[in-house]
Amino acid sequence: MTGSTQRGDAPTTRLTAWVHGHVQGVGFRWATRSKALELGCVGFASNYPDGRVLVTAEGSETATAALLAWLRSGDTPGRVDHVVDSVTGPRGDYTGFDTR
Repeated sequence: MTGSTQRGDAPTTRLTAWVHGHVQGVGFRWATRSKALELGCVGFASNYPDGRVLVTAEGSETATAALLAWLRSGDTPGRVDHVVDSVTGPRGDYTGFDTR
């Protein structure tokens, strides 16, 4: 997937989500990458030393909302206790979805 959403449109929304819980060492970032690409999002998922995972995704409003719903769904690897999110305008910095 390149730096565009599924329909070839420029991303319209940027989701920043701090995921808290047991989300490191369980395949969480890779599953997030797979789901994000399935939804047509670009961005990254990154481990932090305090055990959180930062997910930054750009895509359509529908796609980023679906990704956030999935992050909160309980259908992810590991255990998500809570997600702190914010939605802003896109920066257009990404050309795929990376894990860091």
